[in-house]
Amino acid sequence: MAGWLQHLQTERRYSPHTLSNYRRDLCALLRQAEHRPLDQISQGHIRQYLARLHGQGLSPASLARTLAAWRGFFQWWGPQAGLPANPALGVRAPKAPKALPKALSVDYAIHLLDKVAPDATLAAVALQHGQEAQTILRDQAMFELLYSSGLRVSELVALDCRHHQSQTYASRSWLQLDEREVIVLGKGGKRRNVPVGQAAAQALERWLQARPAWVPAQADEDTQAALFLGLRGARITPRVVQLQLAKRAQAAGLPTHVHPHVLRHSFASHLLQSSQDLRAVQELLGHVNISTTQIYTRLDYQHLAKVYDQAHPRAQRQDKDK
Repeated sequence: MAGWLQHLQTERRYSPHTLSNYRRDLCALLRQAEHRPLDQISQGHIRQYLARLHGQGLSPASLARTLAAWRGFFQWWGPQAGLPANPALGVRAPKAPKALPKALSVDYAIHLLDKVAPDATLAAVALQHGQEAQTILRDQAMFELLYSSGLRVSELVALDCRHHQSQTYASRSWLQLDEREVIVLGKGGKRRNVPVGQAAAQALERWLQARPAWVPAQADEDTQAALFLGLRGARITPRVVQLQLAKRAQAAGLPTHVHPHVLRHSFASHLLQSSQDLRAVQELLGHVNISTTQIYTRLDYQHLAKVYDQAHPRAQRQDKDK
């Protein structure tokens, strides 16, 4: 075992932290094997050892790392010892429970979007003060659209301001502001129509007034078509959206890290709380399988449980003087 760890350190350049974890994992293997020689450990033994560790409270993530260490050790040592096969191959660690997506509360979502939301007067001022001032119009339109329509950030940045077709360019996703909807080409090449809420539509109208000044004179067709542009005059990137949203959340004083997918999760969670229509939420999110959407029912249950705890007179036991 010392030879394998030395191999990982000198030839594979593993970090001291990883080596320390693997050393503990190998010690766990020796404890589980007790007096059984390593060359007599079978696949059934590996499963038995993992089951014991699981019963002792080891997390699925730790079990997966432990199994990876055992598998790596036998892969390296097995040929030297003449083992016919790696006993850890084909063994799966217990799956970690799927984490619930993080969503903002309705109050936090509204606070985030209203924090520096430009009214008509501020929008008019921004139009007269160049790009730096106009970024507030662009950002507000992006964030409203993310929350209003539940878009992925990749879908947001791919939007064109209208449908554009030429010999060298064809829009794949675009805004239809008159119809209050976006046409989105999502994962798996699946196209869907998603409504745009009133607040998002108003924010988009204000941004579209500022947008022409952002398009360079010699812009290519992709830039000319793009709905959202960066300060350098090209289609905005997901990274810029992430950074701008993080700055907005910090300015709003939100107690959690907010990234674009949080707004998508918030859209789904809040819509499900209001409508209870899982199939409609599935279509709006562009999920192929409804099982992907069903995770939001767990978020909705958490919301209902919180309401119950706060509202039901016998939901919580109260200590009283006797």
